[in-house]
Amino acid sequence: MMESAGKDKRVVIGISGVPGSGKSTLARILAARVNTMWEAQNQMAGSIAVDIPMDGFHYTRAHLASMPDPTTAIHRRGAAFTFDADAFHGLIQQLVRVPAQSLKAPSFDHAVKDPVENTIDIPASFRIVLVEGNYCALNRRPWSDAAGLMTELWYVDVPAGIAHKRVARRHLESGIVADEKEAWERATGTDEMNARDVRDNRLPCDEILSLI
Repeated sequence: MMESAGKDKRVVIGISGVPGSGKSTLARILAARVNTMWEAQNQMAGSIAVDIPMDGFHYTRAHLASMPDPTTAIHRRGAAFTFDADAFHGLIQQLVRVPAQSLKAPSFDHAVKDPVENTIDIPASFRIVLVEGNYCALNRRPWSDAAGLMTELWYVDVPAGIAHKRVARRHLESGIVADEKEAWERATGTDEMNARDVRDNRLPCDEILSLI
């Protein structure tokens, strides 16, 4: 894939899927494996791949509270409209169109429940960028504009029941819910609403993967 893209261009892969599909784990493992293989083949230390979670593009809680309907915005956090899609599109544009430039991406701090700017380094030498998030293949602008710039789009498919269990467990472990009942209600409620948007409004993808 790097050869087909050209030595002066980055390979940018968008990995989408519903909440709990395993896309974050996939991107993290793939980036680590690519870097290990690169170091072994070239007998030198150094990385060429990085994974970037879409979570860093969440609007802050303060921004959600300033929206026309703050109650809905806060309740639906995780829906496409609660992300800064324009900023996401802007980063993808920079990654693709200015490949020799070192960049930084935001991350998400679960302790403070808000994104943190400029915490993920993307050196100019990094040739493979794995971007993962629910809406990497969404067919609405500007998400679709960002998707159109990527080298490939992958979709991680998983049965709804498995995704619900994973998301409910994640909510419990992160402490954002009080008990298993609330975790399950959230996983099958607002999270499932977001999942339906991902499934029903997905662009055609180059690869469909199953991680169970």
